[in-house]
Amino acid sequence: MHSRFLQPFLMVSLFGLTCFPLHSIAEEGVIVDGAGYTLHDTESIKGHDEQTVAKDPVCDSSKKPKILRVEPDEAKPGQTIMVKGENFGTNDCFRGVAFSATGPTKIAYKFVNETTIEVTVPDVQPGMSFIDVVASGGNARSKAFLVQAK
Repeated sequence: MHSRFLQPFLMVSLFGLTCFPLHSIAEEGVIVDGAGYTLHDTESIKGHDEQTVAKDPVCDSSKKPKILRVEPDEAKPGQTIMVKGENFGTNDCFRGVAFSATGPTKIAYKFVNETTIEVTVPDVQPGMSFIDVVASGGNARSKAFLVQAK
């Protein structure tokens, strides 16, 4: 019974190898769209040529960020708040800030250091929101933050 299924399997496998040569699957130096220069175990976030890869920052993805507090814990749109925590990484590796009330809106922020981010409260409806920081080690969410009326 096994030999009845083995022959068609081998024929299909051989056909696949003749139609898709192995060198086209992973030849050295191939650029994979959206992945950078990963076939050499070197991931680039800014491009794929060797000079760009050499200048890329080294981001530590093993350290998960954590928000410890937001000062003040309520503010009006346009005001500046400080997000304090740990493992925000470096300026080159920090990805951004988001408010749950704004959706994908770009939030203005200034990276101060690996424990502090200065953020401008976006123009949103008053109410509770969460603040997310996104670093190379992942993202962290604050406790509820009150956006006051203008």
